[in-house]
Amino acid sequence: MSADLSVTVWNEYRHERDSEAVAEVYPDGIHEAIAAGFEERGFETRTATLDDPEHGLTEGVLDETDVLTWWGHRAHDEVADHVVERVVERVRDGMGLLVLHSAHYSKPFKSLMGTSCALKWREADERERLWVIEPGHPIADGLPEQIEIPEAEMYGERFDVPAPDELVFTSWFEGGEVFRSGCCYNRGSGRVFYFRPGHETYPIYYRDDIRDVLANAAEWAAPTDGPDPFYGNAGPLEEL
Repeated sequence: MSADLSVTVWNEYRHERDSEAVAEVYPDGIHEAIAAGFEERGFETRTATLDDPEHGLTEGVLDETDVLTWWGHRAHDEVADHVVERVVERVRDGMGLLVLHSAHYSKPFKSLMGTSCALKWREADERERLWVIEPGHPIADGLPEQIEIPEAEMYGERFDVPAPDELVFTSWFEGGEVFRSGCCYNRGSGRVFYFRPGHETYPIYYRDDIRDVLANAAEWAAPTDGPDPFYGNAGPLEEL
């Protein structure tokens, strides 16, 4: 199925250009590392960044996108509201959305959740254990029972999001916190997956197991061939 899917990898692409520490990890940008994982697994892949015209997310690009991945951190407010509305509308119409790490605070995700999406956080190079709590879920296909990440930024509960329709991963951190790290949502005809790992100073997006999660999530979130719903005033199907 992946060969038939078009993935657009979006990244604000700011840290990599002004931080030597981040550039050492992702010299070509976080988006290129994520895109490489999709390309290796046979997806048709393009990238887009905040400073591209229309943030690289024109109507034409989104119309050709089955699944959009979003990484942002410090420039959430610079994303134009009309582009956010365009993305949200496409999700509700069936486009998949993968929201990565600090993009929990992005405009599209907050709009689709309707909550603050706030959480606890700490940067202390601590160990994370990502537990698969729904082993039969398509996003967990082929994964071990748990994924250990030796150094990670901590995200902790409470995570102010609606209760997920399905929860695939829960994280434990060395400092004691836990976190809902793999949250699935249905919005209109579209699917949204929030995935926690991915801080910019750690080489997480080069890991095969993390790339497998993202590939599985793209397959899960991809548009389906279900009927197009009709809304508005409707005539009776039977004689009244």
